[in-house]
Amino acid sequence: MKQLSGLDASFLYFETANAPMHVGGLLIYDPSTAPDGAVRFKDILRFYEERLSRARSFREKVVRVPLNLDHPYWVDDEDFDLEFHLRHIALPKPGDWRQLCIQVARLNSRPLDHARPLWEAYVIEGLDNIPGLPKGSYAVLSKIHHAAIDGVSGAEMSAAVHDLEPIPAPLEVDSDWKGERDPTAIELLTRAHLNNLRKPFNLAKVVTQSAPAIARVTAGLATRKLRPPRLPGQVPRTRFNGKVSPHRVFEGRRFDLSEIRAMKNSVENATVNDVVVTICGGALRKYLESKRELPDSSLVAMAPISVRPDSQKNTAGNQVSGMLLPVRSDIADAKERLVAVHEATTHSKELTNAVGARLMTDYTQFIPSSTAGLAARLYTRWGLANAITPMFNCVITNVPGPQVPLYSVGARLVGHFGLGPILDGMGLIMPVFSYCGGISISITSCRDMVPDPEFFAQCIQESFDELKAATLDAPAKPVTKRAPRKKGAARTKKAPTTEPAG
Repeated sequence: MKQLSGLDASFLYFETANAPMHVGGLLIYDPSTAPDGAVRFKDILRFYEERLSRARSFREKVVRVPLNLDHPYWVDDEDFDLEFHLRHIALPKPGDWRQLCIQVARLNSRPLDHARPLWEAYVIEGLDNIPGLPKGSYAVLSKIHHAAIDGVSGAEMSAAVHDLEPIPAPLEVDSDWKGERDPTAIELLTRAHLNNLRKPFNLAKVVTQSAPAIARVTAGLATRKLRPPRLPGQVPRTRFNGKVSPHRVFEGRRFDLSEIRAMKNSVENATVNDVVVTICGGALRKYLESKRELPDSSLVAMAPISVRPDSQKNTAGNQVSGMLLPVRSDIADAKERLVAVHEATTHSKELTNAVGARLMTDYTQFIPSSTAGLAARLYTRWGLANAITPMFNCVITNVPGPQVPLYSVGARLVGHFGLGPILDGMGLIMPVFSYCGGISISITSCRDMVPDPEFFAQCIQESFDELKAATLDAPAKPVTKRAPRKKGAARTKKAPTTEPAG
């Protein structure tokens, strides 16, 4: 039995009927590499059963403390049933990409059963009319609660059901595994009492660690090496910052990673992540412009940052912080947007390093569990998302994956798209996954906010094409910095190219 951290538990507290807090992945496989050239559902069941011991999250369920007096615990489920979690469906003919996206969105809308281990996987056959996929391909939609994993530990859980070869070496099956009984209410309340007695001392330690970080930020601001962080009121309100419905949409596009890397080389010291943010910023600009809703100032994305130390590399749970990134949706020129995104990202990283990315995750451990749960319910019930100025407009999360082929049940993984949770006030997440020479950018959103996800995906594609043309297909031209606009001067139609808004 292991207690959830404050950050892990917060994903349970903030879950509502309209906002299930699970993450997911859409993985597409080519079965022609399997030993018999085909993969049956019973083969997948047997394969998963052999791998269950390689990731604790497969068989752990949540047990809550009475009256929410402390954070919940993970307990090995003695009634674990693999066939409840692993399911089998097929698309009706013709089985095209749009049908797959609709089915994925529908399945992603459903909350997980909190009385069981918090994951599900759907094997989806019938992908007969999707260009570029080999004949007989199938997909697996995985869902696991965010309380159990972040992007890094999620990649490790994915590794449990993948191999580097179609026919891997035999594994030892853990046939001795047994679940554990649920703790009684008295046992849980006793633990809660002891934990609450210790918290003031642990909080004092974290506060002590905060002092050097505050000093570093203050010094940086004083010497003008660091600009202040973006404040509420500087982030424009968009259609993505209201209440979400229970209905989800999903779409995505896949690109050549070598082209992304070539694009970054057009700007000195730029990164793959800078290029991805630039593409997302261009897509957001195109989409909102088509709705006549494009703000004058740049949209702001929150980018999760893993703070997992090497000593905890193979542990489950969330160890993430985040930084705010202007996506420079206020800049029309794709190359100029990349330059501005790179400068904004560099500044955000400096500010995050000055504070210490891990520090804020430590504070979440001391938020009372009952207070966190009540705050989440009131936030939704009172519709505060429509009244509070947003801190950011969307989430862009980049998870690097292996650049070698992976196999599951002998079938080769040929496509990988991410799905993420949305909630009131933050109705758009854009997961980014790189794998085996490709990189995918996908969206999860609310159907009311993005009623036309296929058009949003088209905006992503067009943003990529424009940046490629500006950086690879056209002769290089210098992008110069503009002098800052003097106070009182008339605003030009074109936004500054290098300074993030605010």
